[in-house]
Amino acid sequence: MKIGLTYDLRSEYLAMGYSMDETAEFDRDDTISALETALSRLGHKTDRIGNARALIKRLSSGDRWDLVFNIAEGLHGIGREAQVPAILDIYEIPYTFSDPMVMSLTLHKAMTKRVIRDAGLATTDFFLVHAIAEMKNIHFDPPYFIKPVAEGTGKGTSSKSIVLDKKGLEKTCKILLDTYKQAVLVEPYLPGREFTTGVVGTGEASRILGTMEIHLLETAEQGVYSHTNKEHFEDRIRYTLAKSKDDPLIEEVESLVLASWKALECRDGGRMDIRCDGKGKPMFMEVNPLAGLHPQHSDFPILCGLLDIPYLTLIETILNSAMLRIKK
Repeated sequence: MKIGLTYDLRSEYLAMGYSMDETAEFDRDDTISALETALSRLGHKTDRIGNARALIKRLSSGDRWDLVFNIAEGLHGIGREAQVPAILDIYEIPYTFSDPMVMSLTLHKAMTKRVIRDAGLATTDFFLVHAIAEMKNIHFDPPYFIKPVAEGTGKGTSSKSIVLDKKGLEKTCKILLDTYKQAVLVEPYLPGREFTTGVVGTGEASRILGTMEIHLLETAEQGVYSHTNKEHFEDRIRYTLAKSKDDPLIEEVESLVLASWKALECRDGGRMDIRCDGKGKPMFMEVNPLAGLHPQHSDFPILCGLLDIPYLTLIETILNSAMLRIKK
C-alpha cells in the first residue's frame, strides 16, 4: 500500500517561534523515521505529508494515498486532534486511529468523563472552572487536583496541581486560566496507585495489550505524573509490568479500561490512564486515542517493551486493525 504520514513535527514549530510548552505534544524527527522504517519493513511505500495545512495542499494538488497513518496532534482549538481525520473523511481516504468525533471528545477531559460516568464506569467527581467566580460552586471537598481541560502530555500539571484547600485553589486556577486560555478541570486528588494500560483494536475486536504501573522516584516531582516527570522519565520514573495473575487489582483496572475504550468508541490503539482513590478503587482518569509512538520515549512503546512486543509488531497491529475496519 501507499501510506501517507500525517504528523506535527516539533522542530518545525520551534523554528517558527513557538515555545517548548506550546509544542510539547508534537513529535520528534526520529519518531517519523521510526514509523517510516517500520512501515517499509512491513512492505509498504511511505510518503511524508506533515501537518493539516500540508495535507490540504497535497490533496488540492491531486495527491492520494491508500491509507494515512495519522499521528497529527493539531495546534489550535479544542478539536485540533480531529482536524486531519475530518479532512481525510471529506476525501474518503482511510486512516489509522479514531474518527473526528472521538478525537474532539477525548481531548476535552470533562466531556470524556461525562460519557464515562453515563456509561456507569468509575471516574471521579469533577467541576469545570471557566472563570474564578465559578469556584464557589465546587461541590466536593479538597484536596483537589487541577489541570487544563484540553491538553495532553501532562501539560499544565506539576506538584502545584495538588491543592490542599480552597484557599489555594483560586491562585492556581488563575495561573492555568491565564496561561492556557481554556477551562480548568478540578477533581478530587487521587492518592493511590497509578497505571497506564495499552489497548489495540476497535469495538468487539478490542483487547488489552497490558498494563504498567508508574512509580515516582525520589528525584521526581511528587504526587503527579507531570509533564516534567514524563520529559525526564529516565531519572524520575520507574515503570513495572502489572499482571492480573500477580495482582487481583489489575483485572479490575483492565476491565475498566476495556469497557471505557468501547464506550468511547476509540479505534485501533491507544492508552488509558487509571489512578486509584484512597480506598484502592481504580478510577478512569483520561484516554489517549492518539498515543505517542516514539520507540523509546513514549509510554505506549515503553509498555510494549516491558511486554516483549517489538516496535514493528505494535505498528503492524495498529495497521492491521485499521485495515480490518476498511474492509468492512
